[in-house]
Amino acid sequence: MKIKSANFIISNTKVDKCPKEPLPEYSFIGRSNVGKSSLINMLTQRKSLAKTSGRPGKTQLINHFKINENWFLVDLPGYGYARVSKKDKKTFQKYITDYFLQRQQLVCAFVLIDIRHEPQKIDLEFMEWMGENGIPFCIIFTKADKLKPKALEHQVETYIQFLLDGVWMEAPPYFVTSSFNGMGREGLLQYIDGLNMEFFEERA
Repeated sequence: MKIKSANFIISNTKVDKCPKEPLPEYSFIGRSNVGKSSLINMLTQRKSLAKTSGRPGKTQLINHFKINENWFLVDLPGYGYARVSKKDKKTFQKYITDYFLQRQQLVCAFVLIDIRHEPQKIDLEFMEWMGENGIPFCIIFTKADKLKPKALEHQVETYIQFLLDGVWMEAPPYFVTSSFNGMGREGLLQYIDGLNMEFFEERA
């Protein structure tokens, strides 16, 4: 897939105010500071489509971007940022869960995981919640350039095995990416392209 256009459409905290167009939609979510904005900018090859920040918790809205005029990329708030107040955390959690439970255009969610770290409780709980609610998702391992090839391979294998040793009968699809060098971009866009084709064929 070639990204010919990528345009910001709307930001909000209400699911019913999200775009009404019957287009396939893909959301990106993860712990704060996991590299979500950088990944979105890398995928779209737009330097500042999604706002990056050295301060975790910067994204606090549901942000819709229309890609190639035929699908939506959704940048969701990060979860698990300690400096956000408990009241705000509950607000974020409510409209994040509302989005996943109510957004019928959603084809797949991409849960971002920093590959440098051991499995984190909050990520595992969030993925378990997604599974329990029947929401299709994939894992995107980020910051792969921070590890040497063998260490990277070991981390990925260890993480997937951890999931299989836990509550998962089979591991979700996953991608290994780097916003620094573009690793994983083509594979991820090809995957989305395939899902888009299925989406439109089912509605033809």
